[in-house]
Amino acid sequence: MVLPGSQEKVFQPPKDLQKDAHIPDFKTYLRLYKKSTEDPEVFWKEVAEGFYWKTPPTGQILQYNFDMTKGSIYVKFMEGAKTNVCYNVLDRNILEKNLGERVAFYWEGNSPDHHLSITYNSLLAQVCKCANVLRHMGVEKGERVAIYLPMIPELVYTMLACARIGAVHSIVFAGFSSESLCERILDAQCSFLVTADGVYRGEKLINLKQIADEALSRCRLKDMFTVKKCMVVRHHGLRTVNGGPSEALQSPWDVEFDVWWDEVMETASETCEPEWMDAEDPLFILYTSGSTGKPKGVVHTTAGYLLYTALTFKYVFDHRPNDVYWCTADIGWITGHSYITYGPLANGATSVLFEGVPVYPHVGRYWEIIEKYGVTTFYTAPTAIRLLMKFGKEPLQRYNLGCLRILGTVGEPINPEAWLWYHQVVGQERCPVMDTFWQTETGGHVLTPLPAAISLKPGSATLPFFGVQPAILNEQGEELEGEAEGHLVFRTPWPGIMRTIYGNPERFQNTYFKEFPGFYVTGDGCRRDKDGYYWITGRIDDMLNVSGHLLSTAEVEGALTEHQSVAEAAVVSRPHAVKGECLYCFITLKDGVVFSHTLTEELKRQVREKIGPIATPDFMQNAPGLPKTRSGKIMRRILRQIARNEKDLGDLSTMADPKVVEVLFSQRCEMAF
Repeated sequence: MVLPGSQEKVFQPPKDLQKDAHIPDFKTYLRLYKKSTEDPEVFWKEVAEGFYWKTPPTGQILQYNFDMTKGSIYVKFMEGAKTNVCYNVLDRNILEKNLGERVAFYWEGNSPDHHLSITYNSLLAQVCKCANVLRHMGVEKGERVAIYLPMIPELVYTMLACARIGAVHSIVFAGFSSESLCERILDAQCSFLVTADGVYRGEKLINLKQIADEALSRCRLKDMFTVKKCMVVRHHGLRTVNGGPSEALQSPWDVEFDVWWDEVMETASETCEPEWMDAEDPLFILYTSGSTGKPKGVVHTTAGYLLYTALTFKYVFDHRPNDVYWCTADIGWITGHSYITYGPLANGATSVLFEGVPVYPHVGRYWEIIEKYGVTTFYTAPTAIRLLMKFGKEPLQRYNLGCLRILGTVGEPINPEAWLWYHQVVGQERCPVMDTFWQTETGGHVLTPLPAAISLKPGSATLPFFGVQPAILNEQGEELEGEAEGHLVFRTPWPGIMRTIYGNPERFQNTYFKEFPGFYVTGDGCRRDKDGYYWITGRIDDMLNVSGHLLSTAEVEGALTEHQSVAEAAVVSRPHAVKGECLYCFITLKDGVVFSHTLTEELKRQVREKIGPIATPDFMQNAPGLPKTRSGKIMRRILRQIARNEKDLGDLSTMADPKVVEVLFSQRCEMAF
C-alpha cells in the first residue's frame, strides 16, 4: 500500500485533525496495521485491556478455520473469558470513568416538539428496570427476544436489558411487514415480543401493534410458536394531529398475553446484577436477506463484537470526549446496532437518537438537528445525501453547520457526485468523508478511511481496518495482485465477524466459505487501484441494494409469483438517482390475463405486504417470455441490460430463444409506476 499520487483527485487529511488524532498519520496506520495482521494476539490483547472482564481468557486470543476442506468453519475470540456487554457500555463508564451525568442520547422525535436527554445514569436505571421485568416474566439466559420498535429510547433500553441478562435480542426493523416479522420470530424461536402501539413516520400514523398481532396470528398457525408474552410501549399517545388529540389506534388486546410497558416498568427495581457471559456466547441475531429468499439469522457473539465495534467507532470517527455523534440509521439494521448503540456507548459517547425522516416537517430537518445539538460527527447513507441534494444548498444555509468535524457514509458505495456535494456543501470542504464498507456479517467496518491518516478518493472505501486482510479473486479462485477487479474476500477473521447462521451452520458454511475455500466470501465485486485502494463495484450474486438495504431478488420474485395471475417473475436492479438501485420487475402472466395498471398496483401491494415498503417495485414490465439458457436458467445479466436500455448484450450463444430479447426491449418501461 502506498500513498496515492498527486495526479489523481485526492483529498489529503486536514492538518488540524492530525494534531491530537488517535491515528495521526499514514505512517502510524501502517505500523498498527502491520501489528494487527502479523501479531494479532498482542494487538487484540492490548485492546481488550481497556474493558472489564469477570475472568480473563484461558488460551489463545484468536482461533479460527476458514477452510472447509480442513473441517468445520469456526472463529473463537478470547475463549474462556467472561464479561457482560451491558456492564461494559454502561456500568464501566459510570463507575470507572465517572460519566454518569454525561448525556448518552439526545432523543429527537418524529416531531421537533418531542425530544429528551438521557444521561448514562438514567440509561442504566431504565435498562435495569427492563432487565428485571424480562427476568420476572421468565426470560432466561440464551432465550431469544424479538423487538419490533421504532427509533425510541425503549428500543435501546430493551436491547441492552437483553444483553444484561444474557438473553439474545432479535431486532426486526419496524418497517417490515407482519409476514417478515412472523418469519423472523419463528426462525429464532423467540419467547417474548416487545413492540409499540403505534408510530408516526412523517405525517403517517402506523399501527405497529396491529402489525405485530397479525404476525403473531401467523405464528400461531405454525407448530413452532413459542412467544409467551407481548410487551407494548404506549408511544402514539405522545403524538398530536393538527394540534388536536391523537388519532385512536384500534387493535385487539389480550389481557393474558399483552402487557403495557409503563405498567410493568413502574414498580421494577433500578438495580440488576448482570449475567456474566462466556466470550463466545451469542449477543444477538439480526436477519439479512439471502439469495435463496429466506432471510439469514446472522449471529454475533459477546467479546469479539464488543471490542470490534468499540475500536472501529473510536478510530474511524476519531472520537473525542466532547464530540456529539449522530448516526441517522435505524437500529433495526446492523448500522444501528454497531454505531448507534454498542460502539458509541462503549466509548462513553454522546449521540443523537432520531425517530423521524430527513424531510419532515421540512427539508432542513437534518441540518436543524446538527445545529441544535452541536453535532460534530455525522454518519448517514448515500441515499439520504442524494435525496437532500435535490433541494440544493439553500436549506443548509439557514443553519450553522460549523460544529461538524467528520462526515461518514454507510450502506452502499457512494457515487463521486454525492461524495463531492457532501464534502463541499455539508462539510464546507473541511470535513473528511469516511466512506465505510462493511456488512451485517462483518459486525463493523472492514474497509474504511481514518480521518487524519488516510487520503481520500471520492467513491473509494480506501484501505482495510486493523486486523482485516482483503484479497481479490478471479472466477477460478486465483488471487489477483496489484491493480485488479474480481470477488472481494477476506483471508482471516477479525473479532467482530459473524459466527454462524442461527440454526443453520451448513448454510453458513455454504454461503460464505464454499465457493473459495480458505476465504470469507463477501458476495461483492471489488476493484483495487494502483495505490492499493479498494472500490466496491456491487453485488455479484442475486441481491439488490435499495437505499442501503439489501434485498433478495428471490424473496421479491416469490412475493410476485404468489399472485394468481403471475406465471413467472424475474427481478433485477436498475440505477436510481436517489435510492442508488431500484427494483425492475419482469412479469410473465398466465394465459388469458391482461397486463394492466390495476394488476401492477395489486402486485406492488402484495410485495409491500409480504416484505415491507422498502421492497416496493419501481418498474413492472410485461414479459411474454424471459431470456433463458438452454438448461432453463434465467439470464439476469440480459435482464439488467434491458432494464438499463443497454443494447450491447455481448455473447448470446447460450440463450435458448434470442427473439425474446427483441420483444422485451420493445416493451421496456421508461417511467416508474
